[in-house]
Amino acid sequence: MFWTIGGLNFSWSNLDKIHGDHLVTKKGGLSISKDINPPASILSAIKNDENAQISRVEVVDLLGEPYYLFHLPNGKLKLFSAAKGQLRKQLAESEAIAIAKEYITFEAEIKDVQLLTSVGKNHEYRERHLPAWAITFDYESQPVIYVDAVTGQFERVRHNNWRVFDWLWMLHTMDYEARDDFGNRLLKGFSILGLITVLSGFLLFTVTCNKREFKFLTLKKS
Repeated sequence: MFWTIGGLNFSWSNLDKIHGDHLVTKKGGLSISKDINPPASILSAIKNDENAQISRVEVVDLLGEPYYLFHLPNGKLKLFSAAKGQLRKQLAESEAIAIAKEYITFEAEIKDVQLLTSVGKNHEYRERHLPAWAITFDYESQPVIYVDAVTGQFERVRHNNWRVFDWLWMLHTMDYEARDDFGNRLLKGFSILGLITVLSGFLLFTVTCNKREFKFLTLKKS
């Protein structure tokens, strides 16, 4: 029953709205109007401090200023000013609020602001880079904007429709911890049981039909 209810919800839902695309706007490309330093000197400094190679470098926008975002193989992120070459400190609460307001497409007061340093497996911001700021707005769907506290980048928006979808998804996958494991034993067991149940229904239908037909033929002959 839960599989069917979940499947109906998934097939009739607009995934763009589930993802919250109507609540946030997509920003355009980064416009650089000032001189920026090449990342070579910063790269050598990071390699000396971290003793690791750089897997990727991005140029990102943070409150109108260009920054170099360095991705390290160990999952760490480093943000340096492209103009000054200085390491960027962790995002302050006021800066996170300003970034969140840059993205939202609605007008609402801020209800709550939290700095997340750890989350559980069932948290709506699970498996994302931490620390992160969670800015909750007093709006009809209770949207929460998540901003990476290290990079200053918008990460996710979560709202009530997504939370219902996620809860049904958990029931559908029967993974009550991470919610994304389709290979868990419980789901495999119920899948086999469901198939047996369907096949037994066909068998029962065939047996009862044959019995009714035999009884009808017997009455007709007599």
